[in-house]
Amino acid sequence: MPPKSPRSVRFAVVGDIHVNKDSAGLLRAFFAQASEAGDALLLCGDLTDYGTAEEAQVLVDELALVKVPVVAVLGNHDYESGTPEIVTEVLKRAGVRVLDGEAVEIEGVGIAGAKGFAGGFGRGSLGAWGEPVIKQFVQEALHEAMKLESALAKLRTTRRIALLHYSPIAGTVAGEPVDIFPFLGSSRLEEPLLRYPVDAVFHGHAHRGTLEGRTINGVPVFNVAKPLLQRSRPDQPPFHIYEVPREGSEEPDPAAAEDPAAMAGH
Repeated sequence: MPPKSPRSVRFAVVGDIHVNKDSAGLLRAFFAQASEAGDALLLCGDLTDYGTAEEAQVLVDELALVKVPVVAVLGNHDYESGTPEIVTEVLKRAGVRVLDGEAVEIEGVGIAGAKGFAGGFGRGSLGAWGEPVIKQFVQEALHEAMKLESALAKLRTTRRIALLHYSPIAGTVAGEPVDIFPFLGSSRLEEPLLRYPVDAVFHGHAHRGTLEGRTINGVPVFNVAKPLLQRSRPDQPPFHIYEVPREGSEEPDPAAAEDPAAMAGH
């Protein structure tokens, strides 16, 4: 399939789809619209509601009309049944590239992906002190941050995107109850992004959060949870379109300004 634009690569990005057994037939038009607007579809976790093989198959069936590459990370809901590897296998058999500390390249743009984890932000970050279960919790956050760093280190492209489920900054979870901030992400995920700069970061999970924030070094972070996009932009399709200039073309695509579908999510 030829690219949508000779000047830029367009990514349609969304998270928190929460497919269940009753979703059959309800998302095909949505996914088709997203794939028409983008050169690739990026999914930021919570792809299913309970993490079952049945739900994963429903998702795959709903993606049947998508003719562009699909890249995904899992979310906490995809772990609910204790078999995330089954969800991953169903998706991979259908051609979805599921990242868990890995990286892929699409049309010259590198994508590093990991689920991420909780733990809090800044001075509110949970420390590895006290009971073994607390240390285990913090170790999980560190482990996910190391996965993200490993994925970023593999990229050799000029343009790079980080794909997560949990947020690396507090800015994009603002709007949620402050009491649950520690469960929505972790500053430990921001640290690899400071060592391996990217063009943009995408995550979901915070359904009542904020659409956009920035890392300490100014990298834009986008919360693309589908419920948040639906509520915040009811007049637009609930996915975000992110454009990356193609190699040798730093000028914005003039056609994009005239194409409402191409600009959906901006």
